[in-house]
Amino acid sequence: MKMREDKAADGRTGRPSVELIVPVYRPDIRLAALFKRIGSQTWPVSAIHVLVTADEEEFDQIRERYGRFLPEGETESAPQVRFTRVRPEEFDHGGTRHLGAAESREDVLLYMTMDAVPADDFMTENLVRALYPENEERKEEQAGPGGCVAAAYARQLPAPGCGAVERAARHFNYPKESRVKSAADLAALGIKTYFCSNVCAAYRRDIYLKQGGFERHTIFNEDMIYAAGLIRSGYRVAYAAEARVIHSHNQSGPELFRRNFDLAVSQAKHPEIFAGVPSEGEGIRMVKQTAAHLCRTGRIWLLPKLLWQSGCKYLGYLAGRRYRSLPHGLVMAFTMNKRYWNDEREV
Repeated sequence: MKMREDKAADGRTGRPSVELIVPVYRPDIRLAALFKRIGSQTWPVSAIHVLVTADEEEFDQIRERYGRFLPEGETESAPQVRFTRVRPEEFDHGGTRHLGAAESREDVLLYMTMDAVPADDFMTENLVRALYPENEERKEEQAGPGGCVAAAYARQLPAPGCGAVERAARHFNYPKESRVKSAADLAALGIKTYFCSNVCAAYRRDIYLKQGGFERHTIFNEDMIYAAGLIRSGYRVAYAAEARVIHSHNQSGPELFRRNFDLAVSQAKHPEIFAGVPSEGEGIRMVKQTAAHLCRTGRIWLLPKLLWQSGCKYLGYLAGRRYRSLPHGLVMAFTMNKRYWNDEREV
């Protein structure tokens, strides 16, 4: 890969430059924490693009309130910062993120959500090194994918106040050991081979553009759909456990139902990717491991909560896989993303 000839964010040449792209909707203090921590990374970002879904008045308020937490300065290493307003009716999980990629000039696209906070100052560096594992002076690929790492995603750590069930689920999905995944892992890992999370993930922009990027009209799961396309094209996806962000939710049963409904809809709309790699086995394995963890740590009273939440996830998943046979009113009651269904293509 040929790097940009101009200086990267750290003032040196020949190193991949990074652009941070953050979709924002009704942010809270975690966005300020994200902005402050990104300014202290050992591998600085060259540019920051904040995609704000809001009306004009709210957009101005968010830019003024949170923009002051962004890295700033008059030096060459100060990142370029842009705020772009996205009209609420135009927001799309894949299309909005692609807007940031289409306007970027950097080598690496670093996507984060507004509620994810880098756990330390090495997050960006560890993601970039996962993308380019051979050496620091990167060379252009000579013969197609060739096992090239095209995407890398971070480990998500539970936030303070995270419940025991959700904490155990975080450890299941984001273990301590890093791993690079390819098509050869499908037999062993199944659906997990395609797993990737835009809560914090980095992508090589040249390959992203070559692959066509995120799907433009997606209800959810744009990261996993794109990662599956990479794997199927011969590229690899890295789980970089050394790159860590703080991110978790204490979601209710109905919230988990709706989330898994949308997740399953995204899979049902892409049978060419997901039909041959069912997800149920991975879900059952997570429930068993979480239950064993609760028993080992003396939290047996949380088993009913685990079963309730797991049941909600599974029912939401089953309903989402069969969304085409459901009345439109039920679909609208089950989904998290009602605006998605307003498009005439989905009615």
